[in-house]
Amino acid sequence: MIKVGIIGASGYTGGELLHLLANHPQAEVCYITSERAAGQDAGELFPGLYRYNRLKFTPLDEKELPALDIFFLCLPHGKSMAVAKELIKSPVRIVDFSADFRLRAVAEFEKWYNQPHLAPELCNNAVYGLTEIFREQIRTAKLVANPGCYPTSVLLPLIPLLRAGLDISPDIIVDSKSGVSGAGRNPGLNGIFAEANENFSAYKIARSHRHLPEIEEKLNLFASKQIRVTFSPHLLPVNRGILSTIYLSFSNPASDSRITEILELAYQDEPFVRICKPGELPQLTQVQRSNRCDIGIHMYNNGKNAILISCIDNLVKGASGQAIQNMNSLFNLPESTGLPIEGEIV
Repeated sequence: MIKVGIIGASGYTGGELLHLLANHPQAEVCYITSERAAGQDAGELFPGLYRYNRLKFTPLDEKELPALDIFFLCLPHGKSMAVAKELIKSPVRIVDFSADFRLRAVAEFEKWYNQPHLAPELCNNAVYGLTEIFREQIRTAKLVANPGCYPTSVLLPLIPLLRAGLDISPDIIVDSKSGVSGAGRNPGLNGIFAEANENFSAYKIARSHRHLPEIEEKLNLFASKQIRVTFSPHLLPVNRGILSTIYLSFSNPASDSRITEILELAYQDEPFVRICKPGELPQLTQVQRSNRCDIGIHMYNNGKNAILISCIDNLVKGASGQAIQNMNSLFNLPESTGLPIEGEIV
């Protein structure tokens, strides 16, 4: 049995982890921390999770952490690095939900997150946790940087096309929409019900969202030309889910059958990526509460342009589900262990 600790377990991603791990046959949650919920039972804070009624939140003391097999760090950006610096000294495996170790370029992290990096020596050793792409490196990693939700929805459709050498214009437009849970359990004004309900708004458009350097850095690992992304996120009045619309142009015309073939070949053995049939476009309800990414393809302008549409659940494939998928890989379990493949039935 894998002994699990969750640091920062009282937020949305921590709650989702608890929910998913409750059904994992090879994992046992032994330790959870929260500053605001210290002393409470997890089943009290999350009444639907009654099996955790005797598991109490404790305040975090990174100097006094129990000896477990894996820790999930569900902390705000900038807070994980100090904890990881202590944990890395032990044999434990670490999956970090923050952006602290996603970027190899430490200067880029410091620029976009406006703070000094306290553990830059760990950045080159951390493995980016996009499981379908970096599986072999993840299996032997001590520290896995779980990807951002928006980047997951963008990288899964694009990396196979870049890896296949398609002559894609290096200027890519990404238009993404996210449910309000993406803002966390302590949202700003735009995330409260009265502001988000019956509304639809853009924020941090063009090249101002801090997921942009993560998207570009990972795409450029596979690109023959330097990729530049125009990325505009939007807030949807739904609880969960991300739909990303990606606009591509080709110097040499491509066909929908060729694009489909590349993606189907890349993900033919992947239980959590589904390539839609010709003419089908994915929808949020198909993937909500699943660990799946659905990808649809539409070609136009005689094959000179393509639109890719991807859908994920931001709390599952975009966060906690992908983290468990990484845990399964770290401990040589089938990656689908304890994870939902099917979405909700509406």
